[in-house]
Amino acid sequence: MSGDAYTVVGGGAIGGTIAHSLARAGRPVTVVDSDAGHVAAIREHGLTVDHGGGRFTAVRVSATTPEEFDDRQPDGPPDGDGDGDGNSDGGPQDRRLSRVLLAVKAQATDDAMRWIAPRLAPGGYVVSVQNGFNEALVAEHVGAERTLAAFVNIFADVTAPGVIRDGGPGAFVVGEPGGAPVSERVRRLVEDLQAWGPARATDNVEGYLWAKAGFGAMLAATSLADDAMAGLIDRHRGAMYALVREVFAVAEALHVRLEPFDAFEAQAFGRNAPPAVRDAATDRLTAWLRTQPKDRSGIWRDIAVRRRPVEVTTHYATVFEEAERAGIATPVLRAVIDGLRELEQDPGGMSESRLDDLDRLAAAHNPPSRVASPAPDGPDRPDAVAAPGSLPSAPRLSAAEARSVRQWLETHREEMVRDLAAYTAHGSSSDDRAELGSCLEWLRGWLDESLGAPGTAGVTEERLEREDAGDVVVRRYPAAGHAPADAHPDGGGAPAAATALPVLLLAHYDTVWPTGTLARWPFRRDGEKITGPGVFDMKAGLVQAVWALRALDALGLPRPACTLMLNGDEETGSLASSDAIVAEASGSRAALVFEAAAGGAVKTARKGVGLFRLTVDGVEAHAGLDPAAGASAVEEAAHQVLRLGALSDPVAGTTVNVGVLHGGTRSNVTAGQAVADFDIRVASTAEQKRMEAALSSLCPVNPRTKVTVTGEWNRPVFERTPQVAHLYALARACAGPLGLDLRETSVGGASDGNFVLAAGVPVLDGLGAVGGGAHARTEHTTVGGMTERAALTAGVLAAFAG
Repeated sequence: MSGDAYTVVGGGAIGGTIAHSLARAGRPVTVVDSDAGHVAAIREHGLTVDHGGGRFTAVRVSATTPEEFDDRQPDGPPDGDGDGDGNSDGGPQDRRLSRVLLAVKAQATDDAMRWIAPRLAPGGYVVSVQNGFNEALVAEHVGAERTLAAFVNIFADVTAPGVIRDGGPGAFVVGEPGGAPVSERVRRLVEDLQAWGPARATDNVEGYLWAKAGFGAMLAATSLADDAMAGLIDRHRGAMYALVREVFAVAEALHVRLEPFDAFEAQAFGRNAPPAVRDAATDRLTAWLRTQPKDRSGIWRDIAVRRRPVEVTTHYATVFEEAERAGIATPVLRAVIDGLRELEQDPGGMSESRLDDLDRLAAAHNPPSRVASPAPDGPDRPDAVAAPGSLPSAPRLSAAEARSVRQWLETHREEMVRDLAAYTAHGSSSDDRAELGSCLEWLRGWLDESLGAPGTAGVTEERLEREDAGDVVVRRYPAAGHAPADAHPDGGGAPAAATALPVLLLAHYDTVWPTGTLARWPFRRDGEKITGPGVFDMKAGLVQAVWALRALDALGLPRPACTLMLNGDEETGSLASSDAIVAEASGSRAALVFEAAAGGAVKTARKGVGLFRLTVDGVEAHAGLDPAAGASAVEEAAHQVLRLGALSDPVAGTTVNVGVLHGGTRSNVTAGQAVADFDIRVASTAEQKRMEAALSSLCPVNPRTKVTVTGEWNRPVFERTPQVAHLYALARACAGPLGLDLRETSVGGASDGNFVLAAGVPVLDGLGAVGGGAHARTEHTTVGGMTERAALTAGVLAAFAG
């Protein structure tokens, strides 16, 4: 971290959250706030964050009102450290402001900047962490060279003087204004902001600010009624879509590239987004809002609780100005702002009938767009989906073609079963290199017969030998059956350079089943049900992937270039293969992971996994003759295990499991050492950061003992990004003609897809077997599930052929 001091001007929900995080990380912080009661509470009790569930954390920060600030500062040189460089060396007693985080309400920006400007050091800067578009006004006071832009989406709230209610993880993006490249000062600021969570730098802050303006318009509309945001958005979609459409029309006129954030998929609300995609994105957005601790907006709270003017009327001044300049009508947004101004005078007028009026206004000014029917002589293709980056914008196979693929696979279902039986007959325990090698040799021969041997028709193979794990095999297959780019159903498609990249098909051939299991539990088929070690996790998945490629080739349908990667140590953490996986993924357009499905659903989120060891060193002594001389490592470990368990937060998706605990030598000897092995699962990067901080701060209850934590994160968090959401929407569209209602889910287990997504490559996981019983004697899959998933995989692959 940089060690820089920060001044947070405005210690409310956003400013207080940031100040608290920076102070907990050891950064010198001064909070300047005009609320004297809030300042007094911070001075007396510290700045406190309510995490819910009775959990509070308080930190000491310097706090002052603007009027008191100069009186509380000692006399000193202009830059506060005596070296005349315009930079403060840290600490709350610096006279000049160096790094200012401006977090006042938007309507207070001008007054706040009049106070900040004469106190800002020449080398300092101001970053607006406010809602709305405030950078231009900040720059008017201090100059563009001392202004930074930021996008913040934190659902926090002030619940009492000095107390901020944690709103859960959000988004925080910082950059230079106007799309300038990321600077060193931005990088240093973002590094310090990691104390809060997954802050990051960008050269497109404007894209986030305009996306939030669309999202914020929906939240503003919910403040016209006294009810939860999620339900109101869900029930009044006509008004909500019209609001976002008006804001995004202005952004489009300004040539702004909109960015997604949190659960708001900006592209899904664009002018050309199909209704089905927009509705699905709204379903996910409202589901996410229902998980947030705060169910009403800050705008609602300002009107209904604090009885003070709202800042949102200031937020949208820029939108209205730019709309008038571009000749864009904004009747629904203006109606929302007018309604909020009325409620400022009479909060009792809140009513859902106001949103009913908005729905009618939206219908009158924005009639629903028609979904174009297929041309009379065109294929009956499913609707397109809005595609970020180089991902396909729609299924390529027509409904008739998709059904023909499934029918072809149904005629070959017995051959698929025979392949799975032969594959399962080769044991592949993760810890038996000889068995893994034998299984891999069978797989290579089977692939030769099924898809062509290396050296034929452009097929190549690379074998990556591993000393302590199964080898990694990479087979590359050229594209086949391509149609011209202008034959794409949406008339375009991704750039040729993007479509030339292969699709990575990721599978592992190792299993958790020890050598010899097959002798007691061989492959069996009972009608539709198939059992045996590894059939579900994940041998059937690989069989399905290969047969999907075979089906496309047999029917002369297009498929993209594909890279099939077989990993031999996934079940033990991919320690020997993760680097190779990431390297291969970096040159791929997307990755399809053939891990088993979860109740038929694909997996669009997985938890990150950490494997750690707690070691406690005590002092040995005779338990009977000299008990006071000892310091029990076992007793200390017991305290620490309880502490570790208390770190679990099921609501946030975090679990801590101490699976192994042992210590001491004999019952009459005070234990000199104890060891606990534990597993951590986290659903977000913010939670991963929290756990890292908690583990680094563990200290012994008994000062005569020593506590040490070792280990690392085995797999990063697999979060549901907009690209992951897009791949799911694409797969769902491909599943429709097959009669499948494809669902998505989040799971606690990790896969090699975690590595790929962390490398920035889109992932669709859980395309493998349909069944259950992973890692148990109940492990099974189904014959019908195999043909069904192979047909789905073929449809998704075909979509990339263009």
